[in-house]
Amino acid sequence: MAEEIGLDLVEISPNASPPVCKILEYKKFLYEQKKREKALKAKTSKIVIKEIRFGPNTDEHDYEFKKKHAEKFLKEGAKLKAFVFFKGRSIVFKEKGQILLLRLAQDLEELGKVEQMPILEGKKMTIFIAPKKK
Repeated sequence: MAEEIGLDLVEISPNASPPVCKILEYKKFLYEQKKREKALKAKTSKIVIKEIRFGPNTDEHDYEFKKKHAEKFLKEGAKLKAFVFFKGRSIVFKEKGQILLLRLAQDLEELGKVEQMPILEGKKMTIFIAPKKK
C-alpha cells in the first residue's frame, strides 16, 4: 500500500503487540520527532547559581549593596551562593564571617530558604540559598 502511494511504511512502536506502523513520509516523521524532543528540552528548567562574595570585615553599606543584588537574583529564580573569603590572617574572624552569612540568610528569609548552613571549606565560608517557589 505504501509503495502504491509513494510513501514509506514507518514502524511507530515496535514493542506493541501487534507492532504499530503508519504510512507516511519518513523524512517528515524524523523532522517532527526532532521538533518534539527540542520542545521537551526547552521546557526543562536550567538551574542558575549566582555568587556573592563578602570579606569578613564587610562594611554596612557594602553589605546592603550586595544584599540588593542577592534579592534581585532570588526574584529572578536563581540559586544564591554567598561566601566570605578569608585572606591571610583574617581567618581569625571565622565568627564574623558566620554571623555575616546568617544575617544575610535572615534578611532574605521571605525570598528564599537556606539550602545549606554556613560551612568553612579552606579559606571560604559558604552558604546556599534557594528561591522560594511562587
